[in-house]
Amino acid sequence: MSKYKLVLFDMDGTLLRDRGIFVIAKKLGFYDKLLEMFKYNGIDFYQKSIEIATLSKGFSTKEYLEIFRQVPYSKNAERVINELKNKNIKTAIVTDSYQILADDLKERLGIDYAFANNLITNDGIITGELELHNKELKKDFFSGRIYSICKSCVLEQLCDKLNISTDETIAVGDGRVDVGMIKKAGLGIAYRAPTDVQKQADVATDNLDIILEYV
Repeated sequence: MSKYKLVLFDMDGTLLRDRGIFVIAKKLGFYDKLLEMFKYNGIDFYQKSIEIATLSKGFSTKEYLEIFRQVPYSKNAERVINELKNKNIKTAIVTDSYQILADDLKERLGIDYAFANNLITNDGIITGELELHNKELKKDFFSGRIYSICKSCVLEQLCDKLNISTDETIAVGDGRVDVGMIKKAGLGIAYRAPTDVQKQADVATDNLDIILEYV
């Protein structure tokens, strides 16, 4: 029996080959504006998330989901999730993207939990407002509280819910926003990540199959 009881995954660039919002932006014509916002310096990360959400104003959730479903899964993602389910290991998506997208992927892959920011809608139309998942914003890079979602906080909350320790978890991600949960987990995996993220992980890889070697 595996010592690990829970695996948390980042979504964009980890379970998915691309960032969902980038694919959506290309299809709906606001890709250049999105790139400009990603280049903004001098504002906090969570504030950047709020500003990026304004680009979605006026579009329908239906068209968002139709485009999002075209984003391919990362290689072996489906197989790894199925194997974890067969071993009765819980799985979760933790992303700084939007809850409507995370929930959709959760259902398609059969993942147990999904945590993300709430993109506000009115009668199926996106208002451009964003409700942040992180309610305790702080300039704390180690924990991740500076981001729109604190992934290490989600990890701790899920551990409390499932009555397990953080040592019994695996966290998998590819970006700086993932470092908090990668460091907090019993096993932190940097997947196709830049060098500074790899340095914070126990394992660096370009193949999700490596997870199965530890469970």
